[in-house]
Formats: sequence, C-alpha cells, structure tokens
Amino acid sequence: MTPEQPDLAADYTTAGFGGKLAFGQRPALLIVDVVMAYLDPTSPLYAGVEDALASNVRLAAAARAAGVPVIFTNVVYQPGGIDGGLFFRKVPALKAFERGSPAGAFPPALQPLPGDLVLSKQYPSAFFGTPLASTLHAAGFDTLLITGFSTSGCVRATALDALCHGFAPFVVREACGDRDVRPQEQNLFDMAAKIAEVVGEAEAIDLIGRRAAAQKNLPM
Repeated sequence: MTPEQPDLAADYTTAGFGGKLAFGQRPALLIVDVVMAYLDPTSPLYAGVEDALASNVRLAAAARAAGVPVIFTNVVYQPGGIDGGLFFRKVPALKAFERGSPAGAFPPALQPLPGDLVLSKQYPSAFFGTPLASTLHAAGFDTLLITGFSTSGCVRATALDALCHGFAPFVVREACGDRDVRPQEQNLFDMAAKIAEVVGEAEAIDLIGRRAAAQKNLPM
C-alpha cells in the first residue's frame, strides 16, 4: 500500500459509509437466478460457480428446517426477447433464457419445493416488474437473505431494490457468484458500504436459527 493507495475500507468508514442494518423479525431467503445457464460449461453465461450452488443448497435446507420461506427467481423471455426491452439488447447472451431453453432450468440439486415462491423476471432486479415487494409487505417480512447469480448484476440490483422497498438486505458471500473474482469482490465491497450487510454462510445459517428459535420462545 502506498500514500496514493490508502486503505480502502478505512477510507470508506472515515467518510461515513458502512452503517449497520439489523436483522429483522421476519426473514426470507431469496435465491436469485440459480439456474443452469451459469452452471453448464457449454453456456455462454457459464460462471464456474459450483461452490456457490453448494452454499445455496445448504442455506435452503437451513431455511426450510427453520420455517423461513424460500423464494426463487428465474429469467424467462418470449421468443425474440420483446419483453426484455433494452436489457435484452444490451446483453445478447440473455437469448439463452428464451422460454423453453434448458439454460433457464433450476439445477437438480436446488429445485423449488411445494410451498416455495417462484417468480419469473425479465430484468436484473427481482423486484422490477414482479409482485415481490407487495407479496413480502402483505406477509409482514422485513429482511431478505439474498443469494445467487450474478453478484455484479441481478444480486446487486435486487439488494438495492430490497433496501429501497424497506427490506433489510443481507447478501450471503459464499452463496453468490460471478464470472470473475474481480467483479465479485468489488461488488461485495460496494454493497457492504452502501446497500446491504454482506455476511458469510455460517453467519447466515446462525441468523436463521436464532430467529426461528426466538419466534418459538426458545432459549439460545
């Protein structure tokens, strides 16, 4: 580190970034676009994120065991992407998500179960053009554990919209993935400074368990 390159975390903290958000009373797990497009090596969107998939499998199991709702999103376009607008034009690889494509399927290891909510979207944020916000507000949820692909795209957009809609976003580091470690780490850093709490998988599972125990009035 040189005088021209100050410690980034310290600089942001001194400037007043990185305030802390409390984990709420009613959390849900939101798994963003964990689909085969990012897991199949033949896909143009393949991101080498198998470790993140495994983390999502563990988190989903912990959430279900604790009675915490699990929400899945995927991306689906009409043929030609007319419902994808400028986003579809900007990212030609999104053609992989035209309706019926196997790239849009959920992986065998992480399938929605009866009782899970599944929302299809056309834009980066899980909130944009979907009933997610109204559904969460109506059910009294206040916190989202957010995972999925990609960290710099749909995860970040979803975390920002969660914050703007009044849901505390907790992004789970190991359960998010991107095409390269550089956008992965840069976006996790920036989200932690401005948008969300970024937590590890073990902490997320602990938070799920503690909240479930508190709701049952069990001592921890």
